[in-house]
Amino acid sequence: MAVFEYKGLDPRGKNTAGVIDADNPKQARSKLRQSGIFPTEVMSAKAAAAVQAREAFSFGQRITLSDTALATRQMSTLLGAGLSIMEGLAALIDQTENKAAKKIWVDVREGVKEGSTLADALSRHPKIFSTLYCQMVRAGEASGALDQILLRLADYLENQVRLRRKIFSMMTYPILMMGVSLLILLFLIAYVVPKVTTIFDDLNQALPLPTIILLSISNFIQSYAWLIFLLIAVGVFYLKRHIQTPEGREKYDRVSLTLPLIGRVVKMVAISRFTKTLATLLASGVQLLKALEIVQEVVGNKVLEETIQEARGNIREGEAIADPLRRSGLFPPLVTHMISIGEKSGTLENMLQKVSEAYDSEVETVVTGMTSLLGPLMIFGMGFAILFIVLAILLPIFEVSQMVG
Repeated sequence: MAVFEYKGLDPRGKNTAGVIDADNPKQARSKLRQSGIFPTEVMSAKAAAAVQAREAFSFGQRITLSDTALATRQMSTLLGAGLSIMEGLAALIDQTENKAAKKIWVDVREGVKEGSTLADALSRHPKIFSTLYCQMVRAGEASGALDQILLRLADYLENQVRLRRKIFSMMTYPILMMGVSLLILLFLIAYVVPKVTTIFDDLNQALPLPTIILLSISNFIQSYAWLIFLLIAVGVFYLKRHIQTPEGREKYDRVSLTLPLIGRVVKMVAISRFTKTLATLLASGVQLLKALEIVQEVVGNKVLEETIQEARGNIREGEAIADPLRRSGLFPPLVTHMISIGEKSGTLENMLQKVSEAYDSEVETVVTGMTSLLGPLMIFGMGFAILFIVLAILLPIFEVSQMVG
């Protein structure tokens, strides 16, 4: 039997939609009529999922990492309760409220029903299920402990979601504050200052330097504001295009690691992702070289990717994993030391997990410190700019009043 998706009218005349098992579309329509539903559209689940997967992102139906983490945990619970993969997928489809996610899981179920492994069925949707996800599921299917692997995977995804939310929530306020401050300054310089400084046109005396600078800035913004925004837009566009090239991506990642303060956070986030992902894969039964290959794809930094690739070659020749990482100079001594201890003691997964937890905590501490420092700095900068504007406007007035006196 195949899976079909339908749209129709229920006995009350209201729109309804869902999925139904049948041998062919004709039988699906017959079953629907017997259940009191008048079908208006019946489509195979595979075809419907392909259409929905393309349309989901363009019409706002996004499948977030949180949705995938929740579905993974639910699937782990269902399999742990003794359900088969097909039964678990059927139950998961019924529980899923996100329409785009439901379509994806229906297609996965269809793939499994056709004889594919769960990992192969998931790999048909690379935008939703990463290489890491599919490889862990494949390891779980091979080891017979799929429910435990999915539980570890859910923990990993939820940790990634928490870290993203923490960084986003901590950076939202300073970014918003910076944007509002810039808008206020632009409004003052482009609109308020020209109105006030018209009184200086009738003065037959030299203006103070701050006033000349302010008027020059105001006139430039008024005359060339469109050019400024155009140059910024063109610059951002070409920068994004350049970053998408291999050479541009490598330069961008290399520079991001050397920036003051920000570079430290970028490196800690990348190392945390490296250690946590590697620990999760090794604990799931994935071989070290294969695990490093997967980690190389998800670490998110081209410079670190090259380091990991070099480490894989050295490990294949019999070298310990800590040695090439230490030689790269990108991994702090604490990380390489704990990895070395883990290799020698046979507790590499636990050591990697501890490193990841330590770096997650340090990232939160550093970002919190940076955001708490950004607030006062932006207030000081805003105050200085407003003070400069006020002085530039008042100085000529004071000079005129003194001349009159």
